[in-house]
Amino acid sequence: MNIKITSDSTCDLSPELVARYNIGIIPLIVMKEDQEYLDGVTITPADIFAHVAAGGELCSTAARSVGVFQEAFAQYAGEYDGVLHVNISSEFSSSYQNACLAASEFANVQVVDSRNLSTGQGLVVLKAWELAQTAASLEELKAQLDAFTARVEASFIPDQLTYLVKGGRCSSAAALGANLLKLKPCIEVKNGKMTVGKKYRGDFAKCLSSYIKERLEGREDLDHGTAFITYTQVSDECLEAVRQAVARYGSFDRVYETVAGCTISCHCGPGTLGVLFVRA
Repeated sequence: MNIKITSDSTCDLSPELVARYNIGIIPLIVMKEDQEYLDGVTITPADIFAHVAAGGELCSTAARSVGVFQEAFAQYAGEYDGVLHVNISSEFSSSYQNACLAASEFANVQVVDSRNLSTGQGLVVLKAWELAQTAASLEELKAQLDAFTARVEASFIPDQLTYLVKGGRCSSAAALGANLLKLKPCIEVKNGKMTVGKKYRGDFAKCLSSYIKERLEGREDLDHGTAFITYTQVSDECLEAVRQAVARYGSFDRVYETVAGCTISCHCGPGTLGVLFVRA
């Protein structure tokens, strides 16, 4: 079958990977001061950070309408045998519901809930492309991906909690305590939702190295194929510490580095980094 893979912009795949695998990207909406922008098209994370640094309110993200998904699917449904769309977790956005409603108008479109975001979703997109090369049917491909999503392990560590406080996801008191104690919380994606895991203490580069060691060292359940290092505006020192830790503890065949898009940037702010991979 000739199957087209599409995704929300929240998959955070680099332009190079999007082009290499011919992924159709549907950008989410970013709201800045009551104005609508398109993620990665008319607004970038750097624009968001500059706006907030200048005293502006936090930006937010919004789902695309059913009509937008219908237009996107219609573009490919006649050209390909099937279309498989991978959405940001249904727990984070109504995009999944809207995409499903749009897909119901087409006999050859299926939608997969990635149960993830950022390159956790990106890993599902790449797996979709891989499996599509030999899939016997669109329904079989969707079933394989629905099972695969539970194997994706995604987490991030923010250097500062300013955006989480402004967005109401962390109290000012908790943030003050974390700052005084130099604590960096690990934000994990589990069952399609974000939860707070272990808190690391010390400077950011040291915390990142410890985080990666604990995520990867001695794991016998790792799929050593592909991993992502995904981040927003981190120092060269931090990025190099992460590269070394991933190389030492992960033994992945491919490690892609990607800059997180507007969704992670809106909620976590600059100085956020995660390592995302798959369990065998």
